[in-house]
Amino acid sequence: MMDTDNEWSLSLEQVEFFKKEGYLGPFRAYSEKEVDVFWKSARLKTFDYSKSVFGKSDSAKDPISSYDRHLDIDELAEHVCHPAIVAKLQSLLGRDVSCWRTEFFPKYPGDKGTDWHQGDTFAGLNGGKDALRWPKGGTDGGTITVWTALTDVTLDMGPMGIIPGTQNTRYYDETKPATYGEDKQGFYGYDYSELQVDPNWRPDESKAIYFTMKKGEFIIFWSTLLHGSLPHTGQTSTPRLGYASRYVPTSVRVYPDADTLTEFGRTVSLDQYGTVIVGGEDRFFHNRVRTHTTRGTPLKRLP
Repeated sequence: MMDTDNEWSLSLEQVEFFKKEGYLGPFRAYSEKEVDVFWKSARLKTFDYSKSVFGKSDSAKDPISSYDRHLDIDELAEHVCHPAIVAKLQSLLGRDVSCWRTEFFPKYPGDKGTDWHQGDTFAGLNGGKDALRWPKGGTDGGTITVWTALTDVTLDMGPMGIIPGTQNTRYYDETKPATYGEDKQGFYGYDYSELQVDPNWRPDESKAIYFTMKKGEFIIFWSTLLHGSLPHTGQTSTPRLGYASRYVPTSVRVYPDADTLTEFGRTVSLDQYGTVIVGGEDRFFHNRVRTHTTRGTPLKRLP
């Protein structure tokens, strides 16, 4: 833990709550006016894939196209390093923190909900290959996700939901790769029940919490916490849009021993990929680093 006097850092009580329940928030990163300005500028740039890490596929249902746009869009690069976010992450993960993935999560009127799921190594989607590998002997796993609302999120718009306290039990076996099909319901073309350790297990939805949020707010949760979302009922014509940024200590290996990523029926090269050091420094040199920042100074792009 560090910088306990930082105005954005977590209290000891908040850290203990996170350890027990697996989530915190919502917190505010931007005023509603600020997020409107931020997103108006960034949104126009999302249509230009010429400098994006993974490019654009021909499929309209290709989530990989939305991955890691913080590496080519300045506003998103600044967002992943937002001091209100980084200070809280350092309270939970320690001084040295890297962002290894970001992605958009839109939900349009009429869209179905997302099945309950967990992410530990993320190997279930990546053809059985780990995307993350924590140091041997460590008790942690997964990644901390920061989910930021770029629009208001009401109960009828398909809010994010979590089941508190479930982060320490693995209900899914990610050594078994899930099969992808564009028309599959559940999790963007995957049926997460294929990975269940116990085929007869069902989550206790009576304990679920759903997050209604104002644009500019964010929540923090372990990816190993059971999470999902409700359907967008269409009562409002406004889409729901969230932006998820994912963080680990710099000691964690990202895409170890891999030069490609295979998800959602598509294989892409990792040649242009790299992590972003958002706090502290990289003392391990496990991973390729594309960009880094130091607290109080702008993001510095590396060759």
